[in-house]
Amino acid sequence: MTAYKAADSKREEYRKYLEKAGVLDVLTKVLVGLYEEPEKPNNALDFLRQHLGASSPETADVEALKLEVTELQQKIEHLQEENNDLKAKFQLQQYEPDQTTPDN
Repeated sequence: MTAYKAADSKREEYRKYLEKAGVLDVLTKVLVGLYEEPEKPNNALDFLRQHLGASSPETADVEALKLEVTELQQKIEHLQEENNDLKAKFQLQQYEPDQTTPDN
């Protein structure tokens, strides 16, 4: 009888944990969404996966972000090259005669 109460207590603790973490709410919403679907999907498990993973980025979003990262990396390389060219030009100007003072 004691083992039964211990197992019951652990279940209750686990249920409270799931409730506190919001897991029960999310699962309930997804299952209600499946129940309310006018045409039930062929694969209920895929439906659950798709709707539980709604917080993860979509494939199109990921691809757009990858493209943006690539473009920004190219821009960084271009700006670094431009920066290096300007530094080299500045260093050369130090050794050239001053153009602003008139010659006598």
